[in-house]
Amino acid sequence: MSILDRKLLRDLRQIPAQILAISLVMACGVAVLIMSVGTHRFLSHTRDSYYDHSRFGQIFANVKRAPKSVEERLRAIPGVGSVDLRMTNEVVIDVQDLEEPVIGRLISLPSSGKPSLNQVYLRSGRELNALQTGEIIASEGFVKANELEVGATIEAVINGRHQELKIVGVGLSPEYIFQIRPGDILPDEKRFGIFWMSENELEAAFNMEGAFNSVSLSLMHGASESKVIEAVDRILRPYGCTGAYGRSRQVSARFLDDEIQQLRAMAFVAPSIFFAVACFLLNVVLSRLIAMQREQIAALKAFGYFNSEVGFHYIKFVLIISVIGCTIGGLGGEFLARSMAGMYAEFYRFPDFQYDTDWAVNLAAVALTIFASMIATIRPVWKAIKLPPAEAMRPAPPAKFHYTLMDSLGIGRVLTASGRMTLRELERRPLKSLMSSLGIAGAVAVLILGNFGVDAIDYLIKFQFSLTQRYDVSVTFIEPTTAGAIHELEHYPGVLTVESFRTVPVRFHSRQITHLGAMTGLDDRRELNRVLNADERPLQLPPKGLVLGDKLAEILQIEVGDSLLVDVLERDGLQLRIPVMGTFKEYAGTNAYLRREYLHELMQEGPCSSGAYLLVDPAKVTTLYRQLKETPRVAGVAVKEATVESFNKTITENQLRMQSVNLIFACIIAFGVVYNTIRISLSERSREFATLRVVGFTRWEVAQVLLWELAILTLFAIPLGYCIGYGFCIGMVKGFESEMFRIPLIISPKTMGFAAGVTILAAFISGLSVQRQVNNLDLIGVLKSRE
Repeated sequence: MSILDRKLLRDLRQIPAQILAISLVMACGVAVLIMSVGTHRFLSHTRDSYYDHSRFGQIFANVKRAPKSVEERLRAIPGVGSVDLRMTNEVVIDVQDLEEPVIGRLISLPSSGKPSLNQVYLRSGRELNALQTGEIIASEGFVKANELEVGATIEAVINGRHQELKIVGVGLSPEYIFQIRPGDILPDEKRFGIFWMSENELEAAFNMEGAFNSVSLSLMHGASESKVIEAVDRILRPYGCTGAYGRSRQVSARFLDDEIQQLRAMAFVAPSIFFAVACFLLNVVLSRLIAMQREQIAALKAFGYFNSEVGFHYIKFVLIISVIGCTIGGLGGEFLARSMAGMYAEFYRFPDFQYDTDWAVNLAAVALTIFASMIATIRPVWKAIKLPPAEAMRPAPPAKFHYTLMDSLGIGRVLTASGRMTLRELERRPLKSLMSSLGIAGAVAVLILGNFGVDAIDYLIKFQFSLTQRYDVSVTFIEPTTAGAIHELEHYPGVLTVESFRTVPVRFHSRQITHLGAMTGLDDRRELNRVLNADERPLQLPPKGLVLGDKLAEILQIEVGDSLLVDVLERDGLQLRIPVMGTFKEYAGTNAYLRREYLHELMQEGPCSSGAYLLVDPAKVTTLYRQLKETPRVAGVAVKEATVESFNKTITENQLRMQSVNLIFACIIAFGVVYNTIRISLSERSREFATLRVVGFTRWEVAQVLLWELAILTLFAIPLGYCIGYGFCIGMVKGFESEMFRIPLIISPKTMGFAAGVTILAAFISGLSVQRQVNNLDLIGVLKSRE
């Protein structure tokens, strides 16, 4: 081992705690980078492979009923590759031991061969037998959620008739990787299932011989999706087409795309914060080390060591810390990436979902860490290289001291000697004080960011399920229904209040932007499903005009007072121009509301309803569910309690898992930054403290100089950290925002108190450690060093 390497090991042994703290902060950045980028690449690759292997469609459309002869016209559209016609219908399912009604989506499969698009992967069981009736292949999520097996039977109300269905296989589809019903904001695999049935049997059950009501298309390479959608709409509009849409608008694909986008945002934001803190600490520590070793650098150069050898000696110091951080972070990142993949496997249904180590990501994370460390320390290393030996043999020139503001105001007279020294140090070295406080503020900010998700979820649950949705059950009808059906619902057992609504599928046009959505007409009296403004106050719908959710207004780039062009997809050729009269705050979906009477007027129709919200007596809810299962006109039933349960399972559990990781990393940063701040200050002033001890100051009086400094820096850093943390949270909200969900920007006093508490605790523990080091100062050794 060379002399320089032995010196390097000696330097490392002198500051093990600081090296460990910096390495752990760096490891946090490496771990988050590997976890987010690795999971992003894994999820993207798994999705793309499954889409290609199963021939997932790229254009989708639904109609009321169209003849199969239309297929030739669809195939003739320029850019269309394959066309797959089928039938889909939603029915009410009765599952044993489950009180609530289950909504099942029946999808036809060819009697022979596989469909040309959206092919079903058989996980277990067998294919359908065209000669047997009542056989189905059930989606894996539904089977697992209801603890069913191959051979189990369920009962469905198909076209008004009860029919027993036997599960002969368990399947997966690229359309339902994320099994969620269109119109819902969360999946509920227990109460919504996908069932594939023989085409011949489904045709007979719904009187659809020679017809279809759903179509999927694939595109040739280079084809224009928008032009194909326009052509499909034009061909299918006479048959009640509700609007063709691309894969990016398909519900499951959109949720999956949003998740991948959020992973991409996480891969940029979180590691940047961790690496910035680690590089800051590394720069400060190395700068201090080089300043303390001026004479050693001079001696090395005087004995013939080249500038490059001296520079590489300090580069190796940085490399060792980086390697330690990369090793710990690599192992942690691999563990977190596998944990994330396991978590995703609970919600995303892929045939193969096994995470394999992505060595390219791991190597890239190591390279990025080393590169960032080199960039952060290039200035102090360059100073060591360029330092002339003759100048280095002389001590660094002393700082210029002058009367401080404290001395001018006479504040020092009321302070102890330790207090005066603390304030003079802070005021005479303002840049150092500011950077130290900024480092601690960064730790406070990361703690706020780490706990922000809990506040956001708590508020989202309160806003969505308590303030806005105050009903217990929502019911949707197969077709718009007259007022008689609503009166009938009012007399169902356990129903206390009924509020009906009318929903119309539309396509919005604003400038060059087109958006597929719906308009919902509501009554003036709304207590069960309220539209709220930013102040959480009920919003009054105008007599004429639309009120848009803030996200929908942003997508359409439209403002209050503008007019919106609306194609009504429920009625061929009906196009409306409706003024936008207001916007409202919402965190889920993109909704548009207007007065129901105004909607009837625009649609040129009499009073009718698409569904209703029900307030229910809990004691009679079982009887109500039984009655709803027997009601032929009911297309779907959503139970708010089940939705909240699904929200907690899907969103809250995942967020809390990530929250635990974020908090651990945030605490590591807090302790790392605070400890390094006070430890560096001790290193810089060790001779001063030894002198104080020699002239008669007690250990406690000497320690007070550092402890007061740490206390002042920490107290100044906490409000500054609140501001920085608020900025981090804004960035997180923007990065994780999607059309389906938005995160509310809510930071509770509890989170702010937690961030301050952890930082103060870190300062307290660091202070105890430094006090012990002050007590054990080698007075003779320190005083022997040259001034």
